[in-house]
Amino acid sequence: MRIVDLFAGCGGLSKGFQNAGFQIVAAFEFWNKAAECYALNFSHPVFTTDLSNIEEAVGKIQDLQPNIIIGGPPCQDFSHAGKRVEGSRAGLTEAYAEIVRAVRPKYFVMENVDRARNSCAFREAHAVFKQLGYGLTMMVLDASRCGVPQKRKRFFCIGEMGGADDFLRERLLAGQSSKDMTLRDYFGAALDFEFYYRHPRNYCRRAVYSIDEPAPTMRGVNRPVPKGYPGHPNDACPVDENVRALTTLERSLIQTFPADYHWCGSKTDMEQMIGNAVPVKLGEYVARTLKNYIERKNVVYKQPVELTFQFAETGFRQDFSEWLVEKMRLARRTAGDMASRVKRAHSIRLMDAGEETVLYLHRLSQCPEFRNLSPSVRSQIKRAVALYDEYLRATSYDRAEVPPRYGSHCS
Repeated sequence: MRIVDLFAGCGGLSKGFQNAGFQIVAAFEFWNKAAECYALNFSHPVFTTDLSNIEEAVGKIQDLQPNIIIGGPPCQDFSHAGKRVEGSRAGLTEAYAEIVRAVRPKYFVMENVDRARNSCAFREAHAVFKQLGYGLTMMVLDASRCGVPQKRKRFFCIGEMGGADDFLRERLLAGQSSKDMTLRDYFGAALDFEFYYRHPRNYCRRAVYSIDEPAPTMRGVNRPVPKGYPGHPNDACPVDENVRALTTLERSLIQTFPADYHWCGSKTDMEQMIGNAVPVKLGEYVARTLKNYIERKNVVYKQPVELTFQFAETGFRQDFSEWLVEKMRLARRTAGDMASRVKRAHSIRLMDAGEETVLYLHRLSQCPEFRNLSPSVRSQIKRAVALYDEYLRATSYDRAEVPPRYGSHCS
């Protein structure tokens, strides 16, 4: 499946999805230094496009024909380290939703800090996703339970067009570790220190950590131990000459970037990129879970030969869509959506030869998979099937002549 990464930063989420076997076809990142870093590590293009310019962005993204859109809109205005008020960057969450509205990929993955889920911007985005008919899985994942030696909590909103809400929840829960991953768990004997300093936001918080616990969240700043640091009762040990701050490379490794990842820019730039990034292994965890779900679904709902033959015989893909455009005056994209919904209905329950549409829709509505869809999606599918029936009647197609089809029927 073809993926486009929005607000890609230096490439943490892209790297995770690539590791899971997905094809990334392009990325979009407005910060030049992050885009430069991204380009050093991937062969596909990265565009320095302002995604708040939705019309321009959509034109480029639609040309790429993605099946999946991933990305994390800038989170500073939602983050615990930021202003804790919503500002201009929060509007980029709504821009992400509007891009999804225009492109309508089969799936999307939106990532942000944990507190973003309670924001006004996300509520607006959520309303857009539901209006479009996406089933949503919304979860806060702790990176230390997903293969990352870091106590970093991130909010994920994962959408499937026409899917049921929480379609991925059980899989995301089932694959998590039962314990937090420590630095010693991840690096083994490769570390040459036991304790390290991570500069706190204020001295009411601890600053010294052990490698026998998950690292705290890697932030966008990295400072040495200041002279006169007063210490904290919860520090893993007192500060002495053996306690130092992590190097830039060590911080990138804790973010689970590979050791040979290429970095560029000033030290300040690199630290900011690393702190902003999605941990690679967290992105990979989500990607593998989604990939497993998609592959499993494709096996379960693979269309039988007889159904494919019927669609070919009736010119389903082309003739039905063209009829909707020419006779019903529907937009070509809407006509394509209608055709996809009829196929979705047939993947849930095949229509018997000569079966009346009213009876078929009644039986379809009894199928568990159909009942699990949102009311709006069920309504859209019923409307599409009714139009398909009208199309068959208008073109004098005799359904009774179609041989019986065999496949997934529910009674």
